[in-house]
Amino acid sequence: MYNKNFFNSHIKFTPFTLLLFLSVYFYKPANATGGTGKWQLLLNNTGVVAMHMALTHHNTVIMFDQVSSGQSRYQLRRRFNGTQCKGTHKDLQDSSCYAHSVEYDVLKNKIRPLNIKTDTWCSSGSMLSNGTLVQTGGYSNGSRVVRYFDSCGNSHCDWRQGRKLLLDERWYASNLKLPENDDRVIVLGGRNVFSYEFVPKREANEKSFHLPFLEKTYEKNEGGNNLYPMIHLSSDGNLFVFANQDSILFNYKRNKVVKKFPRIPDKGSRSYPSTGSSVILPLDHKNGFRKVEVMICGGSSSGAVSAAKKGKFLKGLKTCGRMVITGNKHKWEMENMPGARLMNDMLVLPTGHVLIINGVKNGCAGWNYATKASLQPYLYKPNKTLGKRFSTLKSTKIARMYHSSAILLPDGRVLVAGSNPNRNYTFKNVPHPTELRLQAFVPGYMGKEFNERRPRNVSIYSGGNDEGVRYGEEFGVKFMLSTNDTKKSKKNEVVFTAYAPPFNTHSMSMNQRMLVLKCKSMVVGEDGYVNSLVEAPPSANVAPAGYYMISVVNDGIPSLSQWVRFIHA
Repeated sequence: MYNKNFFNSHIKFTPFTLLLFLSVYFYKPANATGGTGKWQLLLNNTGVVAMHMALTHHNTVIMFDQVSSGQSRYQLRRRFNGTQCKGTHKDLQDSSCYAHSVEYDVLKNKIRPLNIKTDTWCSSGSMLSNGTLVQTGGYSNGSRVVRYFDSCGNSHCDWRQGRKLLLDERWYASNLKLPENDDRVIVLGGRNVFSYEFVPKREANEKSFHLPFLEKTYEKNEGGNNLYPMIHLSSDGNLFVFANQDSILFNYKRNKVVKKFPRIPDKGSRSYPSTGSSVILPLDHKNGFRKVEVMICGGSSSGAVSAAKKGKFLKGLKTCGRMVITGNKHKWEMENMPGARLMNDMLVLPTGHVLIINGVKNGCAGWNYATKASLQPYLYKPNKTLGKRFSTLKSTKIARMYHSSAILLPDGRVLVAGSNPNRNYTFKNVPHPTELRLQAFVPGYMGKEFNERRPRNVSIYSGGNDEGVRYGEEFGVKFMLSTNDTKKSKKNEVVFTAYAPPFNTHSMSMNQRMLVLKCKSMVVGEDGYVNSLVEAPPSANVAPAGYYMISVVNDGIPSLSQWVRFIHA
């Protein structure tokens, strides 16, 4: 796949070659990288609430909220129907003269308005293998709509609506990219909907499929408590599905529950509107990517929804549960976060650590159903001993509550936006006003004191195949380490990670996935660059086809990420 002659003509074998190879082979996740991070204010006004966010491989971020939320702070020149908006008093009352989606350019720190025509309130999405965002469901006229955003990188692309509708209304449903070679996604659940369906359909007249698990986890008096089900793809091709307090391993090809997992301990719910969050911990080549471990943190206490409707906000859950979903033994390992939290986002960082950010301490999701914003992020280090895995990071001064979002950027920062616990855009005389400021959280590993250890000038070589890297094939990663760091290389640990950026909304990072890849060889060239051969994931079950962010992590300090596309043969 890659061009071996490129490496053979640029390398010089030295003792450092062997040392680097051994440091990769015996890689262990890094210890603390120091610092509690810092916050950057990027923009005072994004124009729209970032209820939903997704990163494209052109280093832009798509943000959008709901068409039904009234006038945003970004007026369009034309209405959704194409007629002109003249700025008259009548136009100012017409929400169709306002943008409800924008594209944010990370490098330029600028936004441009997009035109989204049907209501995307509480919808879901996935990135297809070619980098297109497929976006499904929503509210009212958008509940059965399938939308697409073809990221073009030239500021001319915009939303388009698919011709075929969903079979069922999908409001508060979840979405997952499947390991199929025809870019199929599954759309599962929704308010008062106990089924799933595929986009595109597997056959012409295919119907939606009833899933009794969704009925069994439904709490009518608590707003459902099984909405936005948590879905993760196991490396055996089955789906882990979690709702409320329960979870199953599901074979979507046969419409069959393969396994029922133990109920997660602790009273309360983890699903919307109780709204905890989840991740798959990094998958590792050293066990053939066969060990898949899920982690779920936060949620609401029992009865939180009913209490919030009466103006009483119960303290959220502070527990997290970890469980290996592969193999034959399944037990939740429970531990406590530094504090109670719900509506939190969980992101896997290039170091393999988990960042828990955004959210509140009391109540549940919904219009002003929560209080006490969680301003302090938590960092979780999965490979530390129990009781020593959590640490607290630098607090923000901006509350990120209901309808906030967070995503990891290629430069290692975390983009944070949104928050609107109000029915419409509301900036005065409410406990928690609509929030349009855009921030970045800068993790401690990005501190200047680590620049000497940070891999630089990372580039990827895929052997001249413009389409991408096929499963199981080798590709080249070239980077530079500082001279001083090379001299200290006995202490260095170098690892290569691949990250699938998620579609983020309502504490759900749909399709988020990180892999620790196998390094086949690593040598230092005469020009001082390190030339590495890295092996792509073995199958789509391990890594569904699409664009991934590749990071070189040296002794716990990550490089800037570069994009690679994994493809079917």
